[in-house]
Amino acid sequence: MLKIHHLGHSQSERIVWLCEELNLSYELQHYTRDPVTRLSPPELKALHPLGAAPVIEDGDLLLAESAAIVEYIIETHGAGRLKLSPGHPDYATFLYWFHFSNGNLQPVLLRFMTLNRANLPSDHPALTSTRNRLDQVLALVESRLGQAPYFAGSEFTAADIMNVFSLTTMRLFQPLDFSTYPHIRAYLQRIGERPAYRRGMTKGDPDLIPLLS
Repeated sequence: MLKIHHLGHSQSERIVWLCEELNLSYELQHYTRDPVTRLSPPELKALHPLGAAPVIEDGDLLLAESAAIVEYIIETHGAGRLKLSPGHPDYATFLYWFHFSNGNLQPVLLRFMTLNRANLPSDHPALTSTRNRLDQVLALVESRLGQAPYFAGSEFTAADIMNVFSLTTMRLFQPLDFSTYPHIRAYLQRIGERPAYRRGMTKGDPDLIPLLS
C-alpha cells in the first residue's frame, strides 16, 4: 500500500487528492509545520535530505517531488487515468499545463511572497518586475479557464491537480485577490464540487477551509 508523508498546508495535498480521485488505498502520515518558522519538522528531514513534502513510500521505493509522484502513481497504480495519451488532440496542452504549475505559477508566487516579506519599497525593481510577472501568469490562467472548463480542455486531468494548490492553499502564505478573475473563481467552484477533492482536503487538512473564491 502507498504511504503518503503529508505536510499540512503544503503541495502534498496534491497526492492525497490524486489518490482519492483514483480511488486508491493509501496510508496517510501527517506532519505539521513549526508554528514559528512555518517550516517542515525534523521528522521530514530525517526521511528525505531536503526535508520537504510530499514524499511517498511504495514498498522499497521512496520518492519525493509532487510532479514526479503524480506521474508515478498514475502510471503504476492508476492505469494511466487522469492523463492524456500522445494520440489525444489535447495531449500537448495537457503537458504544458501539467508542468506550468511548478514551472511558472508556483515559482512566481514564491518569489512574490519572499520579496514581500523582505519589506522592500513598493517601487523596488525586483518587486515590481515580479508583480508584473505574476500578473502575466494569472492573466494567462484566467484566459485559459475562460476557454475551457479544465486546464487540459474538456476533461479533468492531473494538470488540474497540479495547479489548484497554487490558486488555493498557497494563498495562506501569499494572499491574492481574485475578484477581477471571474474564470479562475468559477473554476475553483467547480473543483470544490468534486467529491474526491473534498475528501482529500478533509483527510489531509481537516483544519483548513479551502480558499475557493
